[in-house]
This record gives sequence, C-alpha cells and structure tokens, in this order.
Amino acid sequence: MAESLTRCEWRGMAGDPLYEAYHDEEWGVPEYDSRALWEKLVLDGFQAGLAWITILRKRDAFRAAFDGFDPEKVVRYGEADRARLMADAGIVRSNAKIDAAIESAKIYLQMKAKGEDFAEFCWSFTGGRPVQNRWTAFGQVPAQTDLAVEVSKALKAKGFKFVGPVIVYAWMQAVGMVNDHLTCCHRHDAVKGLAR
Repeated sequence: MAESLTRCEWRGMAGDPLYEAYHDEEWGVPEYDSRALWEKLVLDGFQAGLAWITILRKRDAFRAAFDGFDPEKVVRYGEADRARLMADAGIVRSNAKIDAAIESAKIYLQMKAKGEDFAEFCWSFTGGRPVQNRWTAFGQVPAQTDLAVEVSKALKAKGFKFVGPVIVYAWMQAVGMVNDHLTCCHRHDAVKGLAR
C-alpha cells in the first residue's frame, strides 16, 4: 500500500493529479533561469482575479499561444497576434493582460540589452537565497509581505504590469524565492535543501 503524503492545505488540490503534481514537483522549487522566471511572472499576471488552477490547466495552451514564452518572438507580436490570442479559447482572453505580456517581453529584452540579468534582478531582493518560512497552518501564510511590496514596486518601476504585491508574492512562492510549504508538508524540507 502506498504511503500517503502530507501536503499543504490548498483548496481543491486533494485528488487532483495535475494540482498535486504541480505542488509536489514545481511549487517552491528555486528557479534561477531568467526566461523561466519571466514566463512564470507573465502567467501569474494572467492569474489576476482567477484561481491558479485555472492557469495551470491552461498552461500548455498558453505556451503554445505565446511561442514557448520566447521573449524574442513575443516582443514582435503585432495586431494580428493580439487578435489571434484574443480568439484563442485555450488561454485567458484579456486585452489588458495580453498587452502586458507583450510589453513585459520588451522590458525583459531591454534589461538584457543593458546587461541586467532578470534572474539576478529578481533574486537580489532575497540576497540570492530563498526566504525559509516555517508556517504550521495554511491560515498563517500571508497573501503579501513587505518584501513582495518592495519587489512589486521595483517591477512596476521597470514598466511591468499585473505585478501588484499579491500577484508578486504568489509568484515568489511559486519560483522558490520564498519557501511557503507548511512545515508538516513533505516538500518543506526537500525544497529547503534545494536552495543555493
């Protein structure tokens, strides 16, 4: 008989193979690749006002629609691409979010052209190491923190949109800048051990 795992107390996760796999394999794992960090920031922007599971279920469609989140391709999107994306039922169709995603590719590439690595920029807020929290219950996990407010302001200053502190904190949790797995969760110590 398989051993049951103790997981974080996310609503709707229990018994959902996609959601459980995301929790067990991706969420909270420190991400140091600039392009992957940017993709996840864009996806979290699309999440605004929605549940993450909605974006997770559409993630493959998003990747197909946005050319694998290749910023060099996304930055060249024009009106035909905007129309194509707005007609794609596989993704979240929002003019504002689509425009923000395209603009963010431009900002990402401008940073790169100036020698500013997106991953280094993101991780500079935590000194290059994940913040290791020790929450024991789901109700203790904040929706945002002072650090998320700081990162949000810095992203907005560069021109990024849909990067309010709540979205930014969710993104920081997802990309492992913050370890918010509950201490009782089987992933807490495993994720902690992945820190550089």
